[in-house]
Amino acid sequence: MHTSTNDTIIALTTPPGISALAVIRLSGIDSIKITDKVFNGKKLEAQPSHTVHFGTIGNKIKTIDEVLITVFKEPNSFTKENAVEISCHGSPVIVREIIKLFLQQGARLAEPGEFTKRAFLNGRFDLAQAEAVADLIHAETDNARQAALNQMRGGFSKEIKHLREELIHFASLIELELDFGEEDVEFAQRDDLKNLVTKIQSYLNRLISSFEQGNVIKNGIPTVIAGKPNAGKSTLLNALLNEEKAIVSDIPGTTRDVIEDEIILDGIAFRFMDTAGLRDTTETIEAIGVSRTRESMKKAALILYLFDLSTSTYADIQIEEDTIKKLGIPYIKVGNKIDAASDSLLKLLEAENFIFISAANRKNLEELKETILKQFKVNAVKQGDVLVTNLRHFQKLSETQAALTRVLDGLQAGITGDFLAMDIRQSLHHLGEITGEITSDDLLANIFSRFCIGK
Repeated sequence: MHTSTNDTIIALTTPPGISALAVIRLSGIDSIKITDKVFNGKKLEAQPSHTVHFGTIGNKIKTIDEVLITVFKEPNSFTKENAVEISCHGSPVIVREIIKLFLQQGARLAEPGEFTKRAFLNGRFDLAQAEAVADLIHAETDNARQAALNQMRGGFSKEIKHLREELIHFASLIELELDFGEEDVEFAQRDDLKNLVTKIQSYLNRLISSFEQGNVIKNGIPTVIAGKPNAGKSTLLNALLNEEKAIVSDIPGTTRDVIEDEIILDGIAFRFMDTAGLRDTTETIEAIGVSRTRESMKKAALILYLFDLSTSTYADIQIEEDTIKKLGIPYIKVGNKIDAASDSLLKLLEAENFIFISAANRKNLEELKETILKQFKVNAVKQGDVLVTNLRHFQKLSETQAALTRVLDGLQAGITGDFLAMDIRQSLHHLGEITGEITSDDLLANIFSRFCIGK
Protein backbone atom coordinates (compact mmCIF):
# COMPACT_ATOMS: atom_id res chain seq x y z
CA MET A 1 0.00 0.00 0.00
CA HIS A 2 1.06 3.62 -0.47
CA THR A 3 2.80 5.06 2.58
CA SER A 4 2.29 8.72 1.65
CA THR A 5 -0.69 10.42 3.28
CA ASN A 6 -0.15 13.80 1.59
CA ASP A 7 -1.84 12.99 -1.71
CA THR A 8 -5.57 13.03 -2.39
CA ILE A 9 -7.39 9.72 -2.78
CA ILE A 10 -10.80 9.01 -4.30
CA ALA A 11 -13.19 6.06 -4.35
CA LEU A 12 -16.83 5.12 -4.71
CA THR A 13 -18.13 4.40 -1.21
CA THR A 14 -21.54 2.98 -2.15
CA PRO A 15 -21.96 -0.42 -3.86
CA PRO A 16 -21.24 -0.38 -7.61
CA GLY A 17 -24.15 -0.77 -10.03
CA ILE A 18 -27.28 1.15 -10.94
CA SER A 19 -28.96 2.94 -8.02
CA ALA A 20 -30.83 6.13 -7.24
CA LEU A 21 -27.74 7.72 -5.69
CA ALA A 22 -24.03 7.07 -5.39
CA VAL A 23 -21.51 8.63 -3.02
CA ILE A 24 -17.90 9.32 -4.01
CA ARG A 25 -15.38 10.17 -1.31
CA LEU A 26 -12.14 12.18 -1.48
CA SER A 27 -9.60 12.67 1.28
CA GLY A 28 -6.31 14.54 1.40
CA ILE A 29 -4.88 18.00 1.90
CA ASP A 30 -5.96 19.17 -1.57
CA SER A 31 -9.32 17.40 -1.76
CA ILE A 32 -11.40 20.59 -1.32
CA LYS A 33 -9.14 22.62 -3.61
CA ILE A 34 -9.36 19.96 -6.36
CA THR A 35 -13.15 19.78 -6.02
CA ASP A 36 -13.43 23.55 -6.44
CA LYS A 37 -11.80 23.19 -9.89
CA VAL A 38 -14.64 21.01 -11.22
CA PHE A 39 -17.62 22.19 -9.13
CA ASN A 40 -19.94 24.87 -10.47
CA GLY A 41 -21.42 26.33 -7.30
CA LYS A 42 -20.19 28.06 -4.15
CA LYS A 43 -16.44 28.18 -3.61
CA LEU A 44 -16.01 25.23 -1.23
CA GLU A 45 -12.74 26.37 0.39
CA ALA A 46 -14.62 29.40 1.75
CA GLN A 47 -17.38 27.28 3.31
CA PRO A 48 -17.50 26.00 6.90
CA SER A 49 -16.90 22.32 7.66
CA HIS A 50 -19.86 19.94 7.67
CA THR A 51 -21.89 21.92 5.16
CA VAL A 52 -23.69 20.63 2.05
CA HIS A 53 -23.75 22.47 -1.28
CA PHE A 54 -25.76 22.00 -4.48
CA GLY A 55 -24.31 22.53 -7.93
CA THR A 56 -23.07 20.81 -11.06
CA ILE A 57 -19.84 18.97 -11.65
CA GLY A 58 -17.87 18.78 -14.89
CA ASN A 59 -15.29 20.62 -16.96
CA LYS A 60 -15.34 23.42 -19.58
CA ILE A 61 -16.47 21.00 -22.26
CA LYS A 62 -19.37 19.21 -20.53
CA THR A 63 -21.42 19.01 -17.37
CA ILE A 64 -21.53 15.48 -15.93
CA ASP A 65 -24.26 15.70 -13.26
CA GLU A 66 -26.07 17.74 -10.66
CA VAL A 67 -24.62 16.90 -7.27
CA LEU A 68 -24.65 17.59 -3.54
CA ILE A 69 -21.20 18.08 -2.05
CA THR A 70 -20.45 17.78 1.66
CA VAL A 71 -17.33 19.51 2.93
CA PHE A 72 -15.28 18.25 5.89
CA LYS A 73 -12.33 20.36 7.02
CA GLU A 74 -9.39 18.93 8.95
CA PRO A 75 -9.28 17.69 11.66
CA ASN A 76 -13.08 17.28 11.75
CA SER A 77 -13.46 14.38 9.34
CA PHE A 78 -13.29 10.59 9.42
CA THR A 79 -9.65 10.65 8.27
CA LYS A 80 -8.83 13.89 10.17
CA GLU A 81 -7.86 15.32 6.76
CA ASN A 82 -9.70 17.65 4.42
CA ALA A 83 -12.40 15.50 2.84
CA VAL A 84 -15.27 15.76 0.39
CA GLU A 85 -18.25 13.50 -0.25
CA ILE A 86 -20.04 13.85 -3.60
CA SER A 87 -23.62 12.59 -3.81
CA CYS A 88 -24.51 12.06 -7.46
CA HIS A 89 -27.02 10.00 -9.44
CA GLY A 90 -26.24 6.30 -9.29
CA SER A 91 -25.47 5.63 -12.94
CA PRO A 92 -22.17 3.71 -13.40
CA VAL A 93 -21.39 6.05 -16.33
CA ILE A 94 -21.77 9.15 -14.12
CA VAL A 95 -19.65 7.63 -11.35
CA ARG A 96 -16.95 6.62 -13.81
CA GLU A 97 -16.87 10.07 -15.45
CA ILE A 98 -16.68 11.93 -12.11
CA ILE A 99 -13.84 9.75 -10.83
CA LYS A 100 -12.01 10.10 -14.17
CA LEU A 101 -12.38 13.90 -13.90
CA PHE A 102 -10.76 13.92 -10.44
CA LEU A 103 -7.93 11.64 -11.57
CA GLN A 104 -7.16 14.21 -14.27
CA GLN A 105 -6.96 16.84 -11.51
CA GLY A 106 -4.28 14.89 -9.61
CA ALA A 107 -6.23 12.61 -7.29
CA ARG A 108 -5.49 8.87 -7.30
CA LEU A 109 -7.68 5.83 -6.73
CA ALA A 110 -7.82 4.74 -3.08
CA GLU A 111 -6.65 1.27 -2.17
CA PRO A 112 -8.73 -1.14 -0.04
CA GLY A 113 -9.16 0.27 3.47
CA GLU A 114 -7.04 3.35 2.76
CA PHE A 115 -9.50 5.85 4.23
CA THR A 116 -9.61 3.88 7.50
CA LYS A 117 -5.84 3.41 7.41
CA ARG A 118 -5.41 7.18 7.20
CA ALA A 119 -7.83 7.63 10.10
CA PHE A 120 -5.65 5.25 12.15
CA LEU A 121 -2.34 6.88 11.12
CA ASN A 122 -3.77 10.32 11.93
CA GLY A 123 -4.83 9.23 15.42
CA ARG A 124 -8.58 9.09 14.81
CA PHE A 125 -8.65 5.70 16.60
CA ASP A 126 -6.37 2.79 17.36
CA LEU A 127 -5.82 -0.37 15.31
CA ALA A 128 -8.36 -2.50 17.18
CA GLN A 129 -11.01 0.17 16.62
CA ALA A 130 -10.04 0.41 12.93
CA GLU A 131 -10.53 -3.34 12.52
CA ALA A 132 -13.94 -2.99 14.16
CA VAL A 133 -14.99 -0.65 11.33
CA ALA A 134 -14.64 -3.53 8.86
CA ASP A 135 -16.47 -5.87 11.27
CA LEU A 136 -19.34 -3.38 11.57
CA ILE A 137 -19.69 -3.14 7.78
CA HIS A 138 -19.81 -6.92 7.44
CA ALA A 139 -22.05 -7.59 10.47
CA GLU A 140 -24.88 -9.93 9.47
CA THR A 141 -26.64 -10.24 12.82
CA ASP A 142 -27.60 -7.79 15.56
CA ASN A 143 -25.17 -9.49 17.97
CA ALA A 144 -22.32 -9.05 15.47
CA ARG A 145 -23.29 -5.40 14.95
CA GLN A 146 -23.31 -4.67 18.70
CA ALA A 147 -19.99 -6.49 19.31
CA ALA A 148 -18.32 -4.51 16.50
CA LEU A 149 -19.85 -1.24 17.71
CA ASN A 150 -18.61 -1.85 21.27
CA GLN A 151 -15.09 -2.44 19.95
CA MET A 152 -15.21 0.56 17.60
CA ARG A 153 -16.20 2.78 20.50
CA GLY A 154 -13.04 1.72 22.30
CA GLY A 155 -14.20 -0.52 25.18
CA PHE A 156 -11.72 -3.27 24.32
CA SER A 157 -8.93 -0.79 23.59
CA LYS A 158 -9.37 0.99 26.94
CA GLU A 159 -8.95 -2.29 28.82
CA ILE A 160 -5.79 -3.19 26.87
CA LYS A 161 -4.36 0.31 27.33
CA HIS A 162 -4.99 0.18 31.09
CA LEU A 163 -3.27 -3.21 31.45
CA ARG A 164 -0.33 -1.99 29.40
CA GLU A 165 0.10 1.17 31.50
CA GLU A 166 0.27 -0.87 34.71
CA LEU A 167 2.90 -3.16 33.22
CA ILE A 168 4.92 -0.23 31.86
CA HIS A 169 5.14 1.16 35.40
CA PHE A 170 6.80 -2.01 36.69
CA ALA A 171 8.94 -2.38 33.58
CA SER A 172 10.36 1.11 34.13
CA LEU A 173 11.16 0.30 37.78
CA ILE A 174 13.00 -2.87 36.79
CA GLU A 175 14.87 -0.99 34.06
CA LEU A 176 15.86 1.52 36.75
CA GLU A 177 17.22 -1.33 38.87
CA LEU A 178 19.39 -2.41 35.97
CA ASP A 179 20.91 1.09 35.84
CA PHE A 180 21.95 0.64 39.49
CA GLY A 181 23.00 -2.98 39.01
CA GLU A 182 26.18 -2.74 41.07
CA GLU A 183 24.36 -1.28 44.08
CA ASP A 184 21.93 -4.22 44.48
CA VAL A 185 18.81 -2.05 44.89
CA GLU A 186 15.23 -3.19 44.28
CA PHE A 187 12.78 -0.52 43.11
CA ALA A 188 10.12 -2.94 41.86
CA GLN A 189 8.61 -4.83 44.77
CA ARG A 190 8.47 -8.46 43.66
CA ASP A 191 5.28 -9.27 45.60
CA ASP A 192 3.52 -6.27 44.06
CA LEU A 193 4.65 -7.35 40.60
CA LYS A 194 3.43 -10.90 41.24
CA ASN A 195 0.02 -9.60 42.37
CA LEU A 196 -0.26 -7.35 39.32
CA VAL A 197 0.66 -10.10 36.85
CA THR A 198 -1.82 -12.48 38.51
CA LYS A 199 -4.56 -9.83 38.25
CA ILE A 200 -3.76 -9.13 34.60
CA GLN A 201 -3.71 -12.85 33.78
CA SER A 202 -7.10 -13.29 35.37
CA TYR A 203 -8.52 -10.56 33.13
CA LEU A 204 -6.73 -11.92 30.06
CA ASN A 205 -8.25 -15.33 30.76
CA ARG A 206 -11.73 -13.80 30.61
CA LEU A 207 -10.92 -12.07 27.32
CA ILE A 208 -9.39 -15.20 25.81
CA SER A 209 -12.36 -17.30 26.94
CA SER A 210 -14.75 -14.81 25.33
CA PHE A 211 -13.27 -15.55 21.90
CA GLU A 212 -15.29 -18.74 21.55
CA GLN A 213 -18.52 -16.76 21.81
CA GLY A 214 -17.11 -13.75 19.94
CA ASN A 215 -15.97 -15.86 17.01
CA VAL A 216 -19.39 -17.49 16.72
CA ILE A 217 -21.07 -14.06 16.77
CA LYS A 218 -18.73 -12.58 14.16
CA ASN A 219 -18.18 -15.45 11.74
CA GLY A 220 -21.20 -17.69 12.21
CA ILE A 221 -21.12 -21.46 12.41
CA PRO A 222 -20.19 -23.63 9.43
CA THR A 223 -22.64 -26.53 9.57
CA VAL A 224 -22.34 -29.50 7.22
CA ILE A 225 -25.36 -31.60 6.28
CA ALA A 226 -23.90 -35.04 5.58
CA GLY A 227 -25.09 -38.58 5.06
CA LYS A 228 -25.37 -41.30 2.45
CA PRO A 229 -26.88 -40.65 -1.00
CA ASN A 230 -30.67 -40.14 -0.93
CA ALA A 231 -30.74 -39.57 2.85
CA GLY A 232 -32.60 -36.28 2.20
CA LYS A 233 -29.78 -33.77 2.67
CA SER A 234 -30.86 -31.43 -0.14
CA THR A 235 -34.49 -31.68 0.94
CA LEU A 236 -33.47 -30.67 4.48
CA LEU A 237 -31.42 -27.70 3.22
CA ASN A 238 -34.38 -26.50 1.14
CA ALA A 239 -36.72 -26.93 4.13
CA LEU A 240 -34.42 -24.97 6.46
CA LEU A 241 -33.98 -22.17 3.91
CA ASN A 242 -37.64 -22.14 2.80
CA GLU A 243 -36.55 -22.14 -0.83
CA GLU A 244 -35.54 -24.60 -3.54
CA LYS A 245 -31.79 -24.00 -3.27
CA ALA A 246 -30.67 -27.56 -4.01
CA ILE A 247 -31.84 -29.97 -6.69
CA VAL A 248 -33.83 -32.84 -5.19
CA SER A 249 -34.00 -36.19 -6.97
CA ASP A 250 -34.51 -39.87 -6.20
CA ILE A 251 -31.38 -40.62 -8.23
CA PRO A 252 -28.43 -41.29 -5.86
CA GLY A 253 -25.49 -38.91 -6.34
CA THR A 254 -27.52 -35.91 -7.57
CA THR A 255 -25.58 -33.45 -5.38
CA ARG A 256 -22.00 -33.44 -6.62
CA ASP A 257 -20.63 -30.27 -5.06
CA VAL A 258 -21.02 -28.36 -1.80
CA ILE A 259 -24.07 -26.06 -1.85
CA GLU A 260 -24.05 -23.29 0.78
CA ASP A 261 -26.51 -20.80 2.20
CA GLU A 262 -27.01 -18.99 5.47
CA ILE A 263 -29.86 -18.55 7.92
CA ILE A 264 -30.08 -16.69 11.22
CA LEU A 265 -31.25 -18.70 14.21
CA ASP A 266 -31.72 -16.74 17.44
CA GLY A 267 -29.15 -14.12 16.42
CA ILE A 268 -26.52 -16.60 15.21
CA ALA A 269 -25.58 -17.03 11.55
CA PHE A 270 -25.43 -20.68 10.52
CA ARG A 271 -23.77 -21.43 7.17
CA PHE A 272 -25.44 -24.66 6.09
CA MET A 273 -23.60 -26.78 3.53
CA ASP A 274 -25.42 -29.50 1.58
CA THR A 275 -22.84 -32.06 0.48
CA ALA A 276 -22.50 -34.99 -1.87
CA GLY A 277 -23.67 -38.30 -0.42
CA LEU A 278 -20.97 -40.42 1.22
CA ARG A 279 -20.37 -43.65 -0.66
CA ASP A 280 -17.67 -45.41 -2.66
CA THR A 281 -18.05 -44.57 -6.33
CA THR A 282 -16.10 -45.04 -9.55
CA GLU A 283 -17.89 -42.13 -11.26
CA THR A 284 -15.21 -39.39 -11.50
CA ILE A 285 -17.31 -36.27 -10.87
CA GLU A 286 -19.25 -37.84 -8.00
CA ALA A 287 -15.98 -39.06 -6.45
CA ILE A 288 -14.68 -35.47 -6.44
CA GLY A 289 -17.91 -34.39 -4.69
CA VAL A 290 -17.52 -37.12 -2.05
CA SER A 291 -13.93 -36.01 -1.45
CA ARG A 292 -15.10 -32.41 -0.97
CA THR A 293 -17.75 -33.63 1.47
CA ARG A 294 -15.10 -35.28 3.63
CA GLU A 295 -12.99 -32.10 3.58
CA SER A 296 -15.99 -29.94 4.53
CA MET A 297 -16.82 -32.26 7.43
CA LYS A 298 -13.29 -31.89 8.83
CA LYS A 299 -13.58 -28.08 8.79
CA ALA A 300 -17.15 -27.87 10.14
CA ALA A 301 -18.07 -26.62 13.61
CA LEU A 302 -21.16 -28.83 13.56
CA ILE A 303 -22.35 -31.77 11.47
CA LEU A 304 -25.99 -32.64 10.89
CA TYR A 305 -25.70 -36.29 9.95
CA LEU A 306 -28.79 -37.66 8.21
CA PHE A 307 -29.72 -41.30 8.47
CA ASP A 308 -32.28 -42.61 5.98
CA LEU A 309 -34.66 -44.47 8.29
CA SER A 310 -36.63 -45.85 5.35
CA THR A 311 -33.75 -48.05 4.15
CA SER A 312 -31.20 -48.26 7.02
CA THR A 313 -30.98 -51.13 9.47
CA TYR A 314 -29.89 -50.68 13.08
CA ALA A 315 -26.53 -52.26 12.17
CA ASP A 316 -26.08 -49.81 9.23
CA ILE A 317 -26.67 -46.87 11.57
CA GLN A 318 -24.10 -48.13 14.09
CA ILE A 319 -21.45 -48.45 11.35
CA GLU A 320 -22.18 -44.92 10.03
CA GLU A 321 -22.00 -43.40 13.50
CA ASP A 322 -18.68 -45.11 14.26
CA THR A 323 -17.26 -43.39 11.16
CA ILE A 324 -18.50 -39.92 12.10
CA LYS A 325 -17.31 -40.24 15.72
CA LYS A 326 -13.71 -40.53 14.50
CA LEU A 327 -13.79 -36.95 13.18
CA GLY A 328 -14.01 -35.54 16.71
CA ILE A 329 -16.44 -32.79 15.60
CA PRO A 330 -19.77 -32.08 17.35
CA TYR A 331 -22.61 -33.77 15.47
CA ILE A 332 -26.35 -34.21 15.70
CA LYS A 333 -27.92 -37.50 14.67
CA VAL A 334 -30.91 -36.78 12.47
CA GLY A 335 -33.22 -39.63 11.56
CA ASN A 336 -34.98 -38.62 8.35
CA LYS A 337 -38.04 -40.10 6.60
CA ILE A 338 -39.69 -41.17 9.86
CA ASP A 339 -42.98 -41.60 7.98
CA ALA A 340 -41.42 -44.60 6.21
CA ALA A 341 -39.48 -46.00 9.18
CA SER A 342 -40.39 -49.26 10.89
CA ASP A 343 -41.68 -49.12 14.45
CA SER A 344 -39.03 -51.63 15.55
CA LEU A 345 -36.19 -49.42 14.26
CA LEU A 346 -37.62 -46.28 15.89
CA LYS A 347 -37.93 -48.14 19.20
CA LEU A 348 -34.26 -49.21 19.05
CA LEU A 349 -33.16 -45.61 18.34
CA GLU A 350 -35.36 -43.86 20.93
CA ALA A 351 -32.70 -43.87 23.65
CA GLU A 352 -29.83 -42.82 21.33
CA ASN A 353 -30.27 -39.01 21.12
CA PHE A 354 -31.82 -38.93 17.68
CA ILE A 355 -33.88 -36.08 16.29
CA PHE A 356 -36.56 -37.69 14.17
CA ILE A 357 -37.77 -35.61 11.22
CA SER A 358 -39.40 -35.74 7.85
CA ALA A 359 -37.59 -33.14 5.75
CA ALA A 360 -40.01 -33.61 2.84
CA ASN A 361 -43.04 -32.91 5.07
CA ARG A 362 -41.16 -30.36 7.24
CA LYS A 363 -41.99 -32.36 10.32
CA ASN A 364 -40.11 -31.65 13.61
CA LEU A 365 -37.87 -29.00 12.00
CA GLU A 366 -38.39 -26.64 14.95
CA GLU A 367 -37.15 -29.34 17.31
CA LEU A 368 -34.09 -29.76 15.10
CA LYS A 369 -33.40 -26.00 15.16
CA GLU A 370 -33.68 -25.95 18.97
CA THR A 371 -31.20 -28.83 19.21
CA ILE A 372 -28.78 -26.99 16.90
CA LEU A 373 -28.98 -23.86 19.07
CA LYS A 374 -28.30 -25.84 22.26
CA GLN A 375 -24.90 -26.74 20.81
CA PHE A 376 -23.98 -23.04 20.70
CA LYS A 377 -25.61 -21.09 23.49
CA VAL A 378 -24.76 -17.44 22.82
CA ASN A 379 -25.92 -14.63 25.08
CA ALA A 380 -27.16 -11.44 23.47
CA VAL A 381 -24.43 -8.79 23.25
CA LYS A 382 -25.25 -5.65 25.22
CA GLN A 383 -23.82 -2.17 24.91
CA GLY A 384 -20.48 -2.05 26.71
CA ASP A 385 -19.79 -5.82 26.62
CA VAL A 386 -16.15 -6.56 25.82
CA LEU A 387 -15.80 -9.60 23.58
CA VAL A 388 -12.80 -10.79 21.58
CA THR A 389 -14.05 -11.42 18.05
CA ASN A 390 -10.81 -11.03 16.09
CA LEU A 391 -8.43 -13.99 15.62
CA ARG A 392 -5.40 -11.67 15.55
CA HIS A 393 -6.38 -10.21 18.93
CA PHE A 394 -6.94 -13.71 20.34
CA GLN A 395 -3.44 -14.76 19.23
CA LYS A 396 -1.78 -11.66 20.70
CA LEU A 397 -3.64 -12.05 24.00
CA SER A 398 -2.51 -15.69 24.16
CA GLU A 399 1.09 -14.64 23.47
CA THR A 400 0.82 -11.98 26.20
CA GLN A 401 -0.51 -14.60 28.60
CA ALA A 402 2.44 -16.91 27.84
CA ALA A 403 4.95 -14.08 28.40
CA LEU A 404 3.34 -13.19 31.74
CA THR A 405 3.46 -16.85 32.80
CA ARG A 406 7.22 -16.69 32.18
CA VAL A 407 7.33 -13.60 34.43
CA LEU A 408 5.59 -15.51 37.25
CA ASP A 409 7.86 -18.52 36.76
CA GLY A 410 10.86 -16.18 36.89
CA LEU A 411 9.65 -14.55 40.10
CA GLN A 412 9.18 -18.00 41.63
CA ALA A 413 12.70 -19.01 40.60
CA GLY A 414 14.19 -15.72 41.79
CA ILE A 415 15.75 -14.81 38.43
CA THR A 416 17.55 -11.52 37.95
CA GLY A 417 15.89 -8.29 36.87
CA ASP A 418 17.29 -8.34 33.33
CA PHE A 419 15.48 -11.61 32.53
CA LEU A 420 12.28 -10.36 34.18
CA ALA A 421 12.49 -7.17 32.12
CA MET A 422 12.84 -9.23 28.94
CA ASP A 423 9.59 -11.14 29.55
CA ILE A 424 7.70 -8.00 30.62
CA ARG A 425 8.91 -6.24 27.45
CA GLN A 426 7.62 -9.18 25.42
CA SER A 427 4.17 -8.99 27.01
CA LEU A 428 4.07 -5.22 26.41
CA HIS A 429 5.03 -5.82 22.78
CA HIS A 430 2.15 -8.24 22.19
CA LEU A 431 -0.39 -5.94 23.90
CA GLY A 432 0.90 -3.01 21.84
CA GLU A 433 0.40 -4.94 18.62
CA ILE A 434 -3.34 -5.24 19.38
CA THR A 435 -3.98 -1.50 19.57
CA GLY A 436 -1.32 -0.47 17.05
CA GLU A 437 1.11 1.18 19.47
CA ILE A 438 3.57 -1.27 17.90
CA THR A 439 3.09 -1.83 14.17
CA SER A 440 4.90 -2.76 11.00
CA ASP A 441 4.13 -1.93 7.39
CA ASP A 442 3.46 -5.62 6.72
CA LEU A 443 0.93 -5.80 9.58
CA LEU A 444 -0.93 -2.70 8.39
CA ALA A 445 -0.93 -3.85 4.77
CA ASN A 446 -2.33 -7.22 5.81
CA ILE A 447 -5.12 -5.71 7.93
CA PHE A 448 -6.30 -2.92 5.63
CA SER A 449 -6.05 -4.93 2.40
CA ARG A 450 -9.08 -6.90 3.67
CA PHE A 451 -11.27 -3.77 3.74
CA CYS A 452 -13.54 -2.81 0.88
CA ILE A 453 -12.56 -0.03 -1.53
CA GLY A 454 -13.95 3.30 -0.31
CA LYS A 455 -13.60 2.46 3.38
